[in-house]
Amino acid sequence: MKWHPPGYGGTRRGVARVSQDGWLEQGVLAVSVEDYRLTWPERELVRQIGEKLYGKRTTSEDHRHE
Repeated sequence: MKWHPPGYGGTRRGVARVSQDGWLEQGVLAVSVEDYRLTWPERELVRQIGEKLYGKRTTSEDHRHE
């Protein structure tokens, strides 16, 4: 008999499924600013919202100068 406590064993959900479930169940949107499914204006809107809420992202060039 195979028994696993809740949260252990079974199959893992993929990243896309976790994002989809988050939106459908909790109204939380997780989207990459580089998502190829978005148009340029949509990606720009995501970038602007992210900067408003969390500040500007650092780039790999920013890390080289430190």
